[in-house]
Amino acid sequence: MTQFQSDATPSNKAGVTLMNNQVGYVVANVMRDKENVVITELPSMIRVDGVNKIDFDYEEIAEALGWDDFGNDDFEEIMSTHYGRMVVLDDRVLLFANPEDAAEYIDFDLQVVE
Repeated sequence: MTQFQSDATPSNKAGVTLMNNQVGYVVANVMRDKENVVITELPSMIRVDGVNKIDFDYEEIAEALGWDDFGNDDFEEIMSTHYGRMVVLDDRVLLFANPEDAAEYIDFDLQVVE
């Protein structure tokens, strides 16, 4: 009988944990209808998990909040952890499940070095 097993197969998933407060709830609701994104509401946090890539568009979030602006500081305030390759831009945060998918943003060279 094997108690534990290991599986090194890539999950192709990325995600964040948001605070379960008013702002985190609105951000989760913005993401709820996006393709390949799953929202899990827990008592003290909200999980936003996606397949391959997740795009948190600040303009879309600001509009849903009724704010003039939403930015990196606001996102960092409600996010407690993430998994996947995170790319922070001026107008959005992108999460990639696989580093090679983020190559153009992170200067990840896909060429084999011999």
